[in-house]
Amino acid sequence: MSSSSMPSVPIEGDGAGGVAVPRPLAVRRIGRIRYSEGLRLQAQLVSDRQAGRIPDTMLLLEHDPVFTLGQNAKREHVLVPAEALRARGFDVEDTGRGGDVTYHGPGQLVAYPILDLSPDRRDVHRYLRDLEEMVIRTCGDYGLQAGRIEKMTGVWVSGRKIAAIGIRIARWVTSHGLALNVTTDLNAFRHIVPCGLQGHDVTSLERELGGPVPLGDVMDRLTRHAGEVLGRTLAVM
Repeated sequence: MSSSSMPSVPIEGDGAGGVAVPRPLAVRRIGRIRYSEGLRLQAQLVSDRQAGRIPDTMLLLEHDPVFTLGQNAKREHVLVPAEALRARGFDVEDTGRGGDVTYHGPGQLVAYPILDLSPDRRDVHRYLRDLEEMVIRTCGDYGLQAGRIEKMTGVWVSGRKIAAIGIRIARWVTSHGLALNVTTDLNAFRHIVPCGLQGHDVTSLERELGGPVPLGDVMDRLTRHAGEVLGRTLAVM
């Protein structure tokens, strides 16, 4: 469903007897796309959300292989020239999210929540912790003890980073989000200093569990936990 055809849904209200009704969260699974297409789609949805034309929405997808540089990225954290990376089949993109450099590719679950944090969730740090909590609970479903490291954004398993988080907020509407390594080719991270963190390894659900994990199952679990953490009712499209 295109954003222009998505129904306009009230973002808050009362149910029977004056009981507050949670905001809806429309969840769209859109498959595998290039990063540039993801940027274009997010920009359109942010505009629609700011104008109240769509409800809170979360995109779930995979990207074609790409290295992305956030607003705080240091070029030296890309260890191979961009031209050489492109020759090897990787895109290299500047992006408007926070953070340093990271990798997206097949087997990695990317979630882009397009949420209006007004009026009661205007707290950037809380929102970052909410994204982390979604991943922590998802990893817990597979028996993994995932958690945070103080003063670092993201989710970790035994000191190895399993999920990166980078966001953008415009007029309190969010974009970008999280990337959870499921069956990701971890060798790609050797071309960069992931998130600018020297000496920290990356990992995936597949590596930690000793075998592949169906991406669709991970999407189901992350979706459920997103609804729980954000206090939203889910509508999967």
